[in-house]
Order: sequence, then structure tokens, then C-alpha cells
Amino acid sequence: MIRTLAVTHKGEVLTDLPLQSIVLDNYAWIWADFAMPTEEETLLLDTYFHFHPLAIEDCMHVLQRPKLDYYEDVQFFVLHALNERTLEAEEVDLFLSKKFLVSYHHQNKSEMEEAWQMVQAEIHSRKGWSGGPMAAAYTVMDKLVDRYFPSLYTLEDELADLESKSDSESVEELMSQVFNVRGRLLKLRRTIVPMRDLMYRIVNSQHVQSNGEERIYFGDIYDHLLKLTDMIEVDREMTADLRDSYISLNSNRMNSIMKTLTVITTVFMPLTLIAGIYGMNFRVMPELDWDYGYFAVLLLMLVLGVGMFRWFRRSGWFK
Repeated sequence: MIRTLAVTHKGEVLTDLPLQSIVLDNYAWIWADFAMPTEEETLLLDTYFHFHPLAIEDCMHVLQRPKLDYYEDVQFFVLHALNERTLEAEEVDLFLSKKFLVSYHHQNKSEMEEAWQMVQAEIHSRKGWSGGPMAAAYTVMDKLVDRYFPSLYTLEDELADLESKSDSESVEELMSQVFNVRGRLLKLRRTIVPMRDLMYRIVNSQHVQSNGEERIYFGDIYDHLLKLTDMIEVDREMTADLRDSYISLNSNRMNSIMKTLTVITTVFMPLTLIAGIYGMNFRVMPELDWDYGYFAVLLLMLVLGVGMFRWFRRSGWFK
């Protein structure tokens, strides 16, 4: 599907015009949004806009790393949106010039719809920027980055819950949850860090068609990405601390169990020795003919067991 937004030289907004019928010189600028385009619609990138074949190829072969390429009077941006359910990156491509903005994406993104509505509202209200292609490109990037925050906040809430579950769940379950959160943080990092690097290049590039005021807005997006990367690093350190804490807790529990088993084994060693001696099948054993021999041996074993237990306790083995 292709939808269009055309701004006349008088500042009027026309939407949903057939792309082939638009003559660029008759308008101040246009925005063409290619959402889940067909092969025939994708051909318009070449037949109508005459974009560079390498840029069109990058649109067709997902998933590219976020980047900025220059093709004569057109800048080509590869951006990453975030799938909030899977936390996987989804590509959004932008072609930017002084006369048009072309957005291309293989998935329907709510961020694009929000940016579309916001650009129309800004043009109608005549507030903020002039509403040119650069302003529209900034709006798209800003909406994409804003959607990173809810997913990260959700993971931070899960980490906070994990800290309070240490007494109610087993170490194995807690470790599994920690590694799950850590894996999703890694997915976020793989999306956010390349976007941060791209935005740094945009802010500091002399080739991007923007003035000083517009660079301030792009700098604001870059600040948001810096904040996101800092939050991710802090959260990853927290998962590492939780992991180390659970490993230490598990080791302490294992040591306690091994100590208890060691005490029990040590107590029963002399008892097993006595039972083994009197379990030998020798005919001549003086104690076998004694009427109270059985009870005497049991009493001896009981005294040994209780005595060793008290000695271990007094020595601090159970602390």
C-alpha cells in the first residue's frame, strides 16, 4: 500500500493522491509511505523516484544494520523499529531530499501511523518546524525511538520483581528468569546501540540537509538513545549481580547440605564398624553367648552417636 501526503506551495495538505499523478515541481514537498508494498509498488522506487539501485536493493533485503548513505541529492536512512512482542528489530527505510520523504517498511507500524498523523497536525497548526521533509523524517525517528522505552521499562519491572522473589522461588527458577531477562536485554541492545551510532553520525554530519535548529531536535533523539543504552548497561550489570548472588546462594545451600550429610556419615561410621564386627560369621565370639550382649551393643552405639553429635555441635559444625 502506498499513501501520499502532498503540501502545496500555499501550505495546503492533500492526502491519498495517486503517486504517479504527482508532479514534484507542483508541490512544496511530498511524503510517500510504502507500507507492506507489492512488487509493482516497489518498482516505483526506480521508475518514479529513480533511486540508486543499491539503495533499492537494501530496501528489498532485510535486515540491514542502521546506516546513512548519500546518493547525490538524496540521503538514504536504514532505521530499526522494535517489535514489542518479540523485541526483534524491524527495518524502516527513509529516502530524504529537499522535495520529498519516502518511507519504506515491510510491516505495518503504529509508530509510522503516529508520525503520519503528527506531521499532518503540525502542518495544519503551522506550529514548530515548517513541516518539510526533514521535519517529517525527524518525527519518524522520534516515534521509533520512543517505542524503545516501554519495552525497557517492562524488563526493569521484571528485574525488580526478581529481587523480591529470592525467598519464595527456587534458585533454578530464579536463574532461568534472570537469563531470560538478560537475553531480552541483549536483543534490545542489538537494536538500540546501532541506532545510537547512526544518530550520532546524523547529528555530526555536514551532508545531512538540516539547519542548526533541526540538529537540536536530532540531538534530543540522540540523548534519548544515550539514556537507553545507559539503562541497558545498568540493567545488564544488575542481572549479573543477581546471577552471582543466586550462584552464591545455591553454593551456600549446597555447602550446608554437604555439611549435614558429612556429619550424619561421620556419626554412623563407628556404628557401622561395630555392626560390621558383630555381623561377622565367626563361631567363637564371647559376646554372642551373653544374654545382654545385644542390648549392650545397642547402648554403646547410642552413646557413641549422641556423644559425637554433641561434640560436633559444641565444635560449631552446625553454625
